Amino acid sequence: MANTLQYRGKWVLITGASSGIGQVFASELASRGSNVVLVARSAQKLQQLAELLREKHQVDAQAIAADLSQPDAPRRVYEECRKRGLRIDMLINNAGFATHGCFEQVDGQRQQEEILLNVLAVTNMTHLFLPDMLDRNDGAVINVSSTAAFQPDPYMAVYGATKSYVLSFTEALYEENRNRGVKFLALCPGATETAFFDVVNAEEASVGRRGTAEDVVKAAMRALQGGKPYAVPGLQNYLGAQLARLLPRRRVLSIVGGMLRPRHSKKAPVNPAGGQEFM
Repeated sequence: MANTLQYRGKWVLITGASSGIGQVFASELASRGSNVVLVARSAQKLQQLAELLREKHQVDAQAIAADLSQPDAPRRVYEECRKRGLRIDMLINNAGFATHGCFEQVDGQRQQEEILLNVLAVTNMTHLFLPDMLDRNDGAVINVSSTAAFQPDPYMAVYGATKSYVLSFTEALYEENRNRGVKFLALCPGATETAFFDVVNAEEASVGRRGTAEDVVKAAMRALQGGKPYAVPGLQNYLGAQLARLLPRRRVLSIVGGMLRPRHSKKAPVNPAGGQEFM
């Protein structure tokens, strides 16, 4: 994977692989001949997907059930890969979720899990798997951020902050590793047709026309091959992401706050969603 990326026979680990963008990544890479390690909380869904990919694409597909919002989970995933003799050539940190509502009204434990999954798990998974790639002077890391990363997000304050971290973190590592054989890409999709918004439980969190997970993954593969540090799939999403650079910051806050403000009541509810792993 030094200049032209090669996929056949490589091992790709994908978090949040049981549905949505993660599942499409798994299918796309398996179709290119990559072996896949599928990580998410649902062992049953992962096993079903692994069987499907093995039969359809004649690749090896393995499942590791893990709740990456638990601080020790990345280490356990890494050690399980070593135990199985799996050498990971590409890491896709896709697992994540969002909360929506006035900050003080969203459950504090839920927001802590959001930070642990969206930030700590991405950081620790990268820290664990990167050294082996550097030893081989060969590898790639895709960290799934969001268009929410490009400006503060009133009523999704924690989510926006976590995705800003992912974008900044990934671009920094892109530069650090640019001449060391390992590619980095921050993937920043806008609203996408996945179960993500079922977890958020607020339609106003979906801004703009929803794209497909297939289009998001195709954009990611093109950007990775092109050596780009980040990618925003879709022209409308790309233009929206540049808004913070073009307008005064207070104006941007007003616009974004107006789009994300809870509509169904004056008070935003505590998010009742149950900790699934999505973008």
